[in-house]
Amino acid sequence: MSPRIKPVDGHIEVADGLGLRVLRWSAAGGSDGGSANGPPRGMPYLLVHGLASNARLWDGVARRLAQAGRPSVAVDLRGHGHSDKPDAGYDFATISEDLRRLIGALGPGFERPIMVGQSWGASVVLDFAVRHPDLTRGIVLIDGGLTDLRDAFPTWDICWDRLAPPPLVGMPLESIEGYFRSAHSDWPEEGFEGSVGNFEIRPDRTIAPWLSRDHHKAVLEAMYGQRISELWGTLRVPALIIPVDGGESDWTQAKRAGADAALAATTATGIPARTAWFKGDHDIHAQHPAELTEAILSAERDGLFAGAVPA
Repeated sequence: MSPRIKPVDGHIEVADGLGLRVLRWSAAGGSDGGSANGPPRGMPYLLVHGLASNARLWDGVARRLAQAGRPSVAVDLRGHGHSDKPDAGYDFATISEDLRRLIGALGPGFERPIMVGQSWGASVVLDFAVRHPDLTRGIVLIDGGLTDLRDAFPTWDICWDRLAPPPLVGMPLESIEGYFRSAHSDWPEEGFEGSVGNFEIRPDRTIAPWLSRDHHKAVLEAMYGQRISELWGTLRVPALIIPVDGGESDWTQAKRAGADAALAATTATGIPARTAWFKGDHDIHAQHPAELTEAILSAERDGLFAGAVPA
């Protein structure tokens, strides 16, 4: 087994009073540039988590990208994980601006990263790429960025009633650990550790989600207002779409329809795009990091992200 490459853990200030926690994996062989004895330095990757998640869920993918010579950064978005938690700014425009400033602060060698987002994070990177096509080589959307919440829920109140987070504040840590071990028994240890990272562990060994209920509601309301179909029609960078068939037929059918619509939109505008379906859990990046990383690198090797930014 290859030795585990550990990230550098730090914070980057992207606005007054807003620091984002980043985990940075250098390409194997030393610095981000690699070395004569290691893999050549490849395209950089910026990894964006889902709603109420955190950067640690990318550990398995980021480690494998680094072993393949691709430097990567996983970020805790505002309100999440160990990043700062301002009262406002949970709309897509503000979060895209956070990421724009983050990319600018990452330094040489991290220009125009491939942006990979999962679930809500997929919608974030799709929104970012539409706003800032000159700042990314392309996007990878993992089980997200394909459907509109308004198609599933006729009103915002119904949406919030159905998708509001459960009351987890004060739950014993051993209970949440037991749940993850039972529900995701086939996950590697990195995936389990990343899931526990969604929570603050208090001195009394109880937990609280890093993302507060009010901030969770603000993000979900922004998602309810997003129109995915309009974004795909204006996308100007290549896209790899990775939906997951989790065994829920109606939900999988909706994803297939969304993926087909996305491909039709990119075909009409001449933007390279392709799909790669997986079977498994919604958090496929935690469940099957090796297979997912290979799917991403395969698309890169095939030249999906090699084209210039369209005018």
